[in-house]
Amino acid sequence: MKYSKVFIESFGYELAPHVVTTEALEEKLAPFYKTMGFDIGQLTTLTGIKERRYWDEDHTLSDHAAIAGQKALDEAGVSPDQIGALAYCGVGQDGFEPATSCSVAHRLNMGRDAHIYDVKSACLGMITGMVHVANEIELGHIKAGLVVSCETARQIVDATIDDINTHKTLAFYKEAIATLTGGSGAAAVLLTDGTIGNPDNRKHTLKGGVVKNTIEHHRLCHWGFEQKGMPTDSKVIMRTQAQRVLEHGLDLAGKTFETFKQEFDLAPGKPDKFIGHQVGALHHQKFYEALNEDIKKDFATFPFLGNMGSVSLPMTAAIADERGFLQPGDFVAFIGVGSGLNCYILGVEW
Repeated sequence: MKYSKVFIESFGYELAPHVVTTEALEEKLAPFYKTMGFDIGQLTTLTGIKERRYWDEDHTLSDHAAIAGQKALDEAGVSPDQIGALAYCGVGQDGFEPATSCSVAHRLNMGRDAHIYDVKSACLGMITGMVHVANEIELGHIKAGLVVSCETARQIVDATIDDINTHKTLAFYKEAIATLTGGSGAAAVLLTDGTIGNPDNRKHTLKGGVVKNTIEHHRLCHWGFEQKGMPTDSKVIMRTQAQRVLEHGLDLAGKTFETFKQEFDLAPGKPDKFIGHQVGALHHQKFYEALNEDIKKDFATFPFLGNMGSVSLPMTAAIADERGFLQPGDFVAFIGVGSGLNCYILGVEW
């Protein structure tokens, strides 16, 4: 897929207010640690995550997604009635029905003619949403679209810690440890055809991208009901075969990257920068080894924000831009692998 008139107009994001250290999580794991003979600090060493953030206990995902969306609109000088589509793309939602996007759109006072819908693609939700909105813009159906998400980690992390302390086995810990990387945050990406908004606002050209999947591995990561189907009285759990996700994910990323380089006829040394989905230290290192790329081209936020699911990549891009890591003229690859398994790589000319 290639685009000729799609631009990233602005980003918006909101940091969750409560900083939670990995050491604090390990203190809650004391019963399991005592059984295993583990010392405090083991989880930090394994994940490279020192802290993450949580929302207040009484909150809604749509509230924070709307705040991030408003920041993106304000940054670009675009009004809600100019938005032709709004996609909410979180792993988490405020409920099964209605679509969480409806609540976000209502809070933002979107126009009556806008397309309002949810997108689900695990940790690649916002990237998938960007593709859907970009397609609408490229086809000339809309002039602008807003992609938003909010993720929360408190509930599933606390529940997983309780389960680890109950089982007290290394085998169970291995299936649960990926959950402990979770963090919370909200983000928004405003895409336009370049004809609206503040003319002084620096736009980033979305050139296009590629996607590949290995859906035979969809059972490797599960976040949902413990029982099959949708039983309303079932416990919500998250279990991940982390090593197999890593191995198959790296293979998929490598193949997708080769296709990306061919599709965009990249010169040696390109892309200039990478913004990747943030998981943890081991994944971060192995990812760029698999791509045969210098890890210094990547901007990392996982040590202090953790894995925020669909929010991680766009928020990382926004922070990298704020801190001057991304420079005008850079060809930037947005890259991630999500449960399923799916891999997206988007090319952005900064």
